[in-house]
Amino acid sequence: MSADLTADERKLRIVIGCDTFPPDINGAARFAERLAGGLARHGHDVHIIAPAFNKNYGTFIETHDGSPMTVHRIKSYKVLQHETLRYVWPFTLKRKTDRILETLKPDAVHIQSHLVMGRFLSLSAKQQGIRLLATNHIMPENLIKYSVVIPSWLEKPVMKLAWKDAGRILKRANFITTPTRRAANLLEDAAGVSNVLAISCGIDASRFANATPTSNTPPRVLFLGRLDYEKHIHNLLKAVAKLPRELGVQVEIVGNGGERDTLKALAQELGIAAQVEFRGHISEEELPKAYERATVFAMPSIAELQSIATMEAMASGRPVVAANAMALPHLVHNGDNGYLFEPDDVDDFADKLSRVLTADQAELDRLSENSLHLIQAHDIERTLKIFEDLYRGEHDDQVEESDDNKPEYSVPIGLLPPVLHDRVIAVRERAQQLRERLEVATEDVRERFEDATEDVRERIEEVRDEVVERAKAVDEKVRKSVKRVAQKATEVLKGDDD
Repeated sequence: MSADLTADERKLRIVIGCDTFPPDINGAARFAERLAGGLARHGHDVHIIAPAFNKNYGTFIETHDGSPMTVHRIKSYKVLQHETLRYVWPFTLKRKTDRILETLKPDAVHIQSHLVMGRFLSLSAKQQGIRLLATNHIMPENLIKYSVVIPSWLEKPVMKLAWKDAGRILKRANFITTPTRRAANLLEDAAGVSNVLAISCGIDASRFANATPTSNTPPRVLFLGRLDYEKHIHNLLKAVAKLPRELGVQVEIVGNGGERDTLKALAQELGIAAQVEFRGHISEEELPKAYERATVFAMPSIAELQSIATMEAMASGRPVVAANAMALPHLVHNGDNGYLFEPDDVDDFADKLSRVLTADQAELDRLSENSLHLIQAHDIERTLKIFEDLYRGEHDDQVEESDDNKPEYSVPIGLLPPVLHDRVIAVRERAQQLRERLEVATEDVRERFEDATEDVRERIEEVRDEVVERAKAVDEKVRKSVKRVAQKATEVLKGDDD
């Protein structure tokens, strides 16, 4: 390593510990993937320790968020109460995390939860004197659904113990982070920790930029996320059922989860099954297009510590209607880039959806531009820079939170002033150009791959034809040789008879 590099330029070896990581699809997994991908693109040596997603475990080079990285997959077992989640057997995990860290000797370890992986990896890091960061994405309340059945009278004491346990593990870290200030306040109050940093998960807005104006012709509502109970998607279906049928509202639900069949049955019961499309999981290439064709993005969840899907919708320039709960008001500024409804108030939800779905084009443009304006404070590059500084430990007394925690982020917007309007349009155009270049590059790579594949196929066919021809020639030679030998043998035998 060159001695001329400054502390801020020094490349790092980072270990990120996850209880959930792609191909899992959830907010924590997506954040870890994009953090790791961004760090890898910055030239850092990134190692992930995560549960295996099938029976294959070991160390692999995997590509995530377009970047290759080393993933240490630990043998895992399926969580019976959940469709996709898996867990690692805890009693042998410490020995494995000890060995990995002793081999890698990383500059920093970053755990993404306190549950299983973070619990033992954090202990290994502290015992080996490695700098430790912890990011909390979890509300213990959400885990009740996937644990043993707990009587209602026991839920509060159990949750109190769960938060206390979270605090005990998280206190091992040099720094604790969570995506928003509201989530940080909750963590400090419930888990008994202090000085929690609010650092946005961040987003590469250029991936979702488009030149398509928000339109309600036809009116289309999008939900994207896990189809699990805490997302309260049933309230979305009930709200849509209250909208006038003549509006012709269509609902697109992207994602999978344990509630899918229940939600399908509910749509049928409400008489809106023909209006609701359950698309399941979609590819990364399809993702921006889903947001682009939506009039409004709906997030009825009451348990979001941020909401990456909501951020993606904002980066697509789409209004959002969300529950006035947890961290969603940090993204959805009521009346500016969408509307907040009171949790579980289906009538209020329907009213707020109707405001967007029946708005004129000028109002849709205003909501859209405000989403684009607000999302600029969640730039992924800023998030990466903050974490890089935390990993290095060079500026521990000067750590700043992400830009969405600055006072100006919370100032009511109304109609963007001309200077900000022009800036948003410029940013959108640049982002659209970047996205188009990426799509062209991706298509070029795909075409090259297809051309190479076709070339290989043709060469294989040529070799195969040549082998067949040679085999035929050899076969003919063998037949002739056998025939000559047979003739010779016959002549010898006749001579013997004579």
